Amino acid sequence: MFDKSDKTRILGIDPGFGRVGWGVVEKIKGDWKHVAHGCIETDKKLIFIDRLVQIQLELNKIIRKYNPNRSAVEDLFFYKNVKTAIQVGQARGVILLTLKQAGLPVDEYTPLQVKQSITGYGRAEKGQIQKLIQMHLQMKDKIKQDDAADALAVALTGGYSLAFKTKTKLAE
Repeated sequence: MFDKSDKTRILGIDPGFGRVGWGVVEKIKGDWKHVAHGCIETDKKLIFIDRLVQIQLELNKIIRKYNPNRSAVEDLFFYKNVKTAIQVGQARGVILLTLKQAGLPVDEYTPLQVKQSITGYGRAEKGQIQKLIQMHLQMKDKIKQDDAADALAVALTGGYSLAFKTKTKLAE
C-alpha cells in the first residue's frame, strides 16, 4: 500500500465529458515514475448529468485504488463549439469537486504551461509531448490514448512545479 507521508504521488487529469484522461506518477529516489494511466469513458447513451455522475464515480475509484496525495488538472483551452466548452467546463467542475472532497490539493495548469514544462516549448505537438513523457517516466511502451498521455503530462507538470515551489520556499 502507498504511504502518503513518505512520498509524493500525483494524479493528473485531462478533463472532458466523453473521455477523461488520468495518469498517476510518483517520485521515487528523486525521479518521477509511472504508476498507472487510462481514460474514463462515459456512456454516450446516458443523459449528460448521468455522464457527470459516471465521471465522479470512476474518479473516486481511481483515487481509492492509487491513493494519490496531490492532484493536477489541466485548465480549459478555447473551444470553437460553445456547447462543448460548457459541457467540458461542467465536467471539470465535477472533477475539481471530487478531488477536493477526497482531500487532495489541486493544482491547475494551462495547456501552454504543460507543454513548456515537458518540452520547454509552448507550441509543442502531441507526438513530441508523448515521446518526452515516455522518456521522463522511463516507460517502455508508447502511451496509446492521447487523453491519458495528456494527463500524465499534467501530473508531471504538477511534480516539476512542486519541486520549484519547494526550492523557492527554502530560498526565502
